[in-house]
Amino acid sequence: MSVVLSGVSKIYGKQKAVDNISFTVGKGEILGFLGPNGAGKSTTMKMITGYLKQDAGNIEVMGLPVSHHETESKKHIGYLSESNPLYKEMYVREYLQFNAQIHQISKPKSRIDYLLESTGLIKEANKIIGTLSKGYQQRVGLAQALIHDPEVLILDEPTSGLDMNQLVGIRALIKSMQAEKTIIFSTHIMQEVQALCSRVIIINDGQLIADDPIEQLQARISGDQILHLELANLSAKTPDFSAIPGVLGVERQGNLLVISFDKNTDIRPAIFHFAVKHELVIVGMQMITRDVAQIFQQLTKKQGDGSNL
Repeated sequence: MSVVLSGVSKIYGKQKAVDNISFTVGKGEILGFLGPNGAGKSTTMKMITGYLKQDAGNIEVMGLPVSHHETESKKHIGYLSESNPLYKEMYVREYLQFNAQIHQISKPKSRIDYLLESTGLIKEANKIIGTLSKGYQQRVGLAQALIHDPEVLILDEPTSGLDMNQLVGIRALIKSMQAEKTIIFSTHIMQEVQALCSRVIIINDGQLIADDPIEQLQARISGDQILHLELANLSAKTPDFSAIPGVLGVERQGNLLVISFDKNTDIRPAIFHFAVKHELVIVGMQMITRDVAQIFQQLTKKQGDGSNL
């Protein structure tokens, strides 16, 4: 595994910012790392990179214990922090040349030219970083994280401040690197998680509360599924669909019925037979799949309430 965390904790005074979390990430994975503000995401990322030291547990990057091989492990990591600190008085190309020198890259010009092209910074190469928009500054930060072609890429809110066109470009760039790299990707944009990530980890109050592929995460959520049922002749006299076994609730929205039902049941055959029996004309029937945002809200709310998952 490229990244291994075992029983990792970080304590500030009496507060456990990260509380005994363990997970592994391998080559070819894009891991979505999610959690509410203050959950411990950025702290965890900083410990993986060696910028913060853990108070308990072990972290390995490419087989190297970070606590004992801090400098060597950093050579394998590309890191874009949430704050994206840049030398804003430098020119874009100059800044990348500076980073190439730090990493002692043997052929810096070809590497810089490639990154300027792939991150969409060709036209900005000779501009001062501080004059660029926030979106373009994010691109510069991503280019510096990639300058030494690291095996592990840690991106903390990398798409913050990007417009839709920029989002598509950066998303394509990250996706193109999946086969060769291990990518840990933190974001608040749930569409990005669904578009990019093969697996999701959710932490809350410093504790790991979910670690699953998105499909399995949807399956383990307690509660109901949703079906949208559109009827041509819905009226106040329409029979009550909640009488159907397995239906947990029915809400009317115009000609649409929003029917919730047990997740272990396919309610559609019963809905169809009920409609035929009562001479109701079905215009449309659609199963609604829970998205990552709904899953995230349910899991973090349950954790906050002290409920079991």
